[in-house]
Amino acid sequence: MTGYANGSGQFGSRQINIELRAVNHRYLDIQFKVPEELRPFEGQMRELISAEVARGKLECRIQIQTLPNQNTESLPINHQLVEQLAAFNHQLRRQHKDLGKLTVADILHFPGVLMATSEDEDVLLNGVRTLLKQVLTDFKAARAREGEKLQQHLLNRLNDMSDIVAAIQQLFPQLLQDYMNKSETRLREAVAQVDAERLKQEFVLFMQKADVDEELNRLNTHIAETRRLLQEHNGSVGKRLDFLMQELNREANTLGSKAIAIECTQASVGLKVLIEQMREQVQNVE
Repeated sequence: MTGYANGSGQFGSRQINIELRAVNHRYLDIQFKVPEELRPFEGQMRELISAEVARGKLECRIQIQTLPNQNTESLPINHQLVEQLAAFNHQLRRQHKDLGKLTVADILHFPGVLMATSEDEDVLLNGVRTLLKQVLTDFKAARAREGEKLQQHLLNRLNDMSDIVAAIQQLFPQLLQDYMNKSETRLREAVAQVDAERLKQEFVLFMQKADVDEELNRLNTHIAETRRLLQEHNGSVGKRLDFLMQELNREANTLGSKAIAIECTQASVGLKVLIEQMREQVQNVE
């Protein structure tokens, strides 16, 4: 299911910004775009996310900024790297007159200039955990709001399918009788003398092939189960809905293959159109 949330906060000398974005995906696929100093903690962050999200292609983007108004005397600075940056900047400015000087902020923001202590790492990691949990809460809330709209969309399609099935169930006995009458008339015209018993046997075989009562009942059962899952609020239902879409499509195809009248064909096509619309949207359901 698609979703978006972001958040920011100050933890120690760091400003942390986190964004979560998700698009439709059959399984859970988490991708991280984070600074190198957070790479060792990807496993922990993945566990936090997977505990709250079960489906979707999710991107977690984290940006960390060292606040510029800190007392530089208390900061663990890599002076060797600072000297290298200053010398490199001086060399480039001699070759390219339009380049400006590096500012203190530029140098402090350069990766590796500020050497993190173990205490800094603990503060940073705790800050990322705290903020990520907050963003996940907002992310789930945004998904829940979208899910309510999607639920109504799918329920509307199920109602349409129920109407189609009910109409065919009511109409089918007459359609079957009409078809039998037409077939009997053709046979009697083609054959001068028809054995009534043989004719009855042929019609029995025909009715067994043309009877779609079982398919219509299974369609109703699958529609009822899909409706129940959509109204269920415990656990993930996306994969179960995927399976039900396959079963609904199977029964709609069988209904079409047994069609004895244009009304049956139209019902089969109408059902498959609705099922395909639902199949696309079910990919959004976690």
